[in-house]
Amino acid sequence: MTQTALVTGSNRGIGLELCTQLKQRGFDVIATCRQSSPALDNLGVEVIEHVEVTDTSSLATLVAKLSGRRIDWLINNAGIADGIAMDELNEQTIASCKRMFEVNSLGPLLTTQALVGNLSEGSKVGIITSRMGSIEDNDSGGSYGYRMSKAAVNAAGKSLSIDLKPKGIAVAILHPGWVRTDMTGHNGLIDTDESASGLLDRMAEITLDNTGSFWHTNGDLLPW
Repeated sequence: MTQTALVTGSNRGIGLELCTQLKQRGFDVIATCRQSSPALDNLGVEVIEHVEVTDTSSLATLVAKLSGRRIDWLINNAGIADGIAMDELNEQTIASCKRMFEVNSLGPLLTTQALVGNLSEGSKVGIITSRMGSIEDNDSGGSYGYRMSKAAVNAAGKSLSIDLKPKGIAVAILHPGWVRTDMTGHNGLIDTDESASGLLDRMAEITLDNTGSFWHTNGDLLPW
């Protein structure tokens, strides 16, 4: 039976590449985003626009559209980034920090909560986070809002792994690597195809025995 994967933030970057490779792996793909892109439209997957992961009414509309449909893999990819140093904290940047928390931390939690009725035993949830959310791994400081938002979603992912385990649903907390995308100004060490391939391999490997683990796309376990 063909499996179905839903990916948030699918119109560009890692999300677009995840959809591309999921289709290549034989999944039926549901690509959600606020606004589609020509690349996504040309991919030949199901696209659902106007999905805002921080808006419960938007998520309720998504749930209604997906009524009765099983999701095998839910990949929470939507995210934003803004590097903010300590001496840059002001009214404007604090607002940016709050927005990152809404999208990066609450977004995956609210999306998973909304779609839990579409998940069942054997389903998997992936949360695309960052090793910048690791407290132990932080050796460079800065990036306050982004680091804090990713540390928060790591905590949410761990709690989800415990709450969803009795339902037979495993959770993977996933660092994509330093990827050359629009979000990074096309700086980085790897391209989206390498990152997405590793992320999907990690999704394939996640089980109820290792649920809630924090993985690098290359397969390394990361510290909290």
